[in-house]
Amino acid sequence: MKQENYSLLAHNTFGIDVKAACFLEYHSVDELRGLIEQGFIVKPYLHIGGGSNLLFTKDYPGTILHSCIDGMEVVDENDEEVQVRVGAGVEWDRFVAECVQRGWYGAENLSLIPGEVGASAVQNIGAYGVEVKDLITSVMTVNIRGEERVYSVEECKYAYRNSIFKSADMKDVFVTYVCFRLSKQERYTLDYGTIRRELERYDGITLETVRRVIIDIRESKLPDPKVMGNAGSFFMNPIVPAEQFRALQQEYPDMPFYELADGRVKIPAGWMIDRCGWKGKSLGAAAVHDKQALVLVNCGGATGSDIIALSDAVRASVREKFGIDIHPEVCLIYDL
Repeated sequence: MKQENYSLLAHNTFGIDVKAACFLEYHSVDELRGLIEQGFIVKPYLHIGGGSNLLFTKDYPGTILHSCIDGMEVVDENDEEVQVRVGAGVEWDRFVAECVQRGWYGAENLSLIPGEVGASAVQNIGAYGVEVKDLITSVMTVNIRGEERVYSVEECKYAYRNSIFKSADMKDVFVTYVCFRLSKQERYTLDYGTIRRELERYDGITLETVRRVIIDIRESKLPDPKVMGNAGSFFMNPIVPAEQFRALQQEYPDMPFYELADGRVKIPAGWMIDRCGWKGKSLGAAAVHDKQALVLVNCGGATGSDIIALSDAVRASVREKFGIDIHPEVCLIYDL
């Protein structure tokens, strides 16, 4: 489907009303290759998922591509695990719900994360002690020349909210399917945040109760983008050398932290933003959410530039107070 001068309001959760010169949707690999062969994909071009991790600052002068590839297919299975191939256009939380319903362990902590399966593999989404790279076995792609290639999880070069697909020289590569490995043996990741405490309200620990707890926690902290435009966590949690953290800890003994295997320390950006006094504060029509300082929100009528101005002000405060530069997790669309 090709549409011109197309509004992207329904394709970004910040609720920024910008337009794309050309908008293309496809439902299969063959359809995508057909669009390529017919020359419909005009530069500049950008492939998006559910738009839950994007911030547009102006109309997009080129082609926006969106995958509608559906389907979840079991490709291998034994007594201990199952491998499943999932279309890039499948809503992420729909996939998680299916895993829970079928008794497949591993994805439940990623419940209610907005977006689509293809984008999850690009961004390496994560929450409550689990990252999607822990579940991915391979990623299937088509490039702008119509060539298909499968990337192993090692080739994806996953890191914190990062992958090979986010590099500049991979913008010509479009994710079509993602292959996951889930466990059929009971196992959970519960030692993160308040998960265990929240589970005490239930009679037992099951996939269903863990999913319910994760959803409850997220809903209590994060605003519904249908009500208040946002992209979830706007900033990544910074990772600093142990020496730098120890120096900060002397000044801020209550600073929360997570020690990493390589000796570095991850510090919650939301805590630092809160300590800078930004929680609940606004700059024009953009604001820092009053329940979760990691989230920037569109209070109504904000432009992408309004959100960036707030982001820049927050970053400057954190840099001045803690000597740490926090970086956006959200993809800012202004350099074409």
